Amino acid sequence: MIHVLAGITGGLMCGTISGLTPGIHANMIAALLLGFSPTLLPLLGPEGMAAILIATLITHSFLEIIPATFLGVPDDGTSLSVLPAHSLTLNGKGEEAVRISALGSLWGVIFAIPLAFAALWFIPLLQSSVDILTGSLLVLIMGMIIVRSEATGWLCAICLVSGILGLFAFRFEYLSWNTLGAGSILMPLLTGLFGLPFLLTASEGNIPRQRFSGLSMQTRSVARAALPGTIAGLVVGWLPGLSTASANTVISGWIPYDQERLLYLAAIGASTLANSIIGIAVFVAIGRMRNGVMAAFAGFETPPVLFLLTIACLAALGAYVITISLAGMASSLSGLNSSYLNTWVAIALVLVCGILTGPFGLVILMLATAIGMIPEMIDVSRVPCMGVVTIPVILYSFGIVVI
Repeated sequence: MIHVLAGITGGLMCGTISGLTPGIHANMIAALLLGFSPTLLPLLGPEGMAAILIATLITHSFLEIIPATFLGVPDDGTSLSVLPAHSLTLNGKGEEAVRISALGSLWGVIFAIPLAFAALWFIPLLQSSVDILTGSLLVLIMGMIIVRSEATGWLCAICLVSGILGLFAFRFEYLSWNTLGAGSILMPLLTGLFGLPFLLTASEGNIPRQRFSGLSMQTRSVARAALPGTIAGLVVGWLPGLSTASANTVISGWIPYDQERLLYLAAIGASTLANSIIGIAVFVAIGRMRNGVMAAFAGFETPPVLFLLTIACLAALGAYVITISLAGMASSLSGLNSSYLNTWVAIALVLVCGILTGPFGLVILMLATAIGMIPEMIDVSRVPCMGVVTIPVILYSFGIVVI
C-alpha cells in the first residue's frame, strides 16, 4: 500500500512539472521513469511503477491548461483551447478559465470510467471495422466544420496547406534532433500554427487584474458540456492515429471556441481526460499503446485494469486540487506588461523548439507560423489548421502511406 501511495505522490509531482513546463510532455517523463526502472522497480514494485506512470499522465492532463491560459503556449492537448483560455486571461478571467477546465476534466473522469469498463468488452469486437472507417469519419467531421463556416474557400485552403506541411514534417521527422526523446515534430507544428501567431499579434498593455468571485456557470452546465467532450475524447482515444488535438477539432464543430469560451474549455478538459483513460482500456483490451505512458508498461508486468482505473481516479482528485490551488495564484500576474511577457514567451518557445528538435524543427516552426498568421490576418477560424494532423491520418487510414 505504501509503495502505491508513493507512486501516486511521485506521479502528481512529475505530472505537475511536465504540465506546467512548455515543451515537456508526460511521454517524456514516462520515458525517463522507464530508464530508471532498474532502480524504481525494486523499490515500488509493478503496482507502484504503474501508479507513478498513470498519475503522471492524469496530472499532466489537468495541469497543461495553465500555461495555455496564462502564457498562451499550446501543445497537443491545448492547441485550440489556448485561444479562448488566454483571451479570458486578457479579460481578467484567467482563474475562472482554469477552474472551469479543471471541473470539466473532473467530470470527464466521472463519465469516462464506466465507459472505459464497457470498452473492455466492445473494443475487441469492433476494432477491425473501426480501423477501416477511421479515414471516412475524419473526412466527414472536417467537411462538416468547413461547410458550416462563412469562409469555406479560405478554410479549405488553410486546411490543405496545413495538411501539406504536416505531411512534409512527419515524412522527414527523422531530421529532428529528438533531444531527450522529447523532440516530437508536433511541438514546432502546433507552436507555429497556434502559439506564436497569437503571441505576435496580441494587443499591447498590461495583463488586467485577475478577478474571481465564483463561477459564472452552474455545475450542471459544466457537466452538460463535459459529456460531449468525454464522448469525443473516448472516440479519438480509441480510433487509431488520432489524438486529443483531433478531439478538439471535433468539439469545435459543436461548441464554437470563439463564442462559447467557457463551455468549450469544459468540453476540452473532459476530452483530454477521457482520452487518457480510454488509452488505458485500449491497452488492456487489445494491447495497443495510445501514448508513451502506455508504451512504458511494456517494461514490467501490468497490474489489473481495476487497479489502473482506481489509480486514475485517485490521481484525478489530487490533480484537481493542485490545479485549483495554482489557479488561485492568478492574481500575482495582474499588472504584468503583456507585450513584454508575450515577447519573452515567444523567444522561449523558439529556443525550446530549437533545443528539442534542432534546425529542422526551427524550419517547421517558421513555416507553421506563416500559415498560422493567415487566419489572424483574414479573421477566420483557426480550426482548419488542424489539417496538419488530420490530413496525414486520413491518407494513412486509406492506405496511402506518405509518412
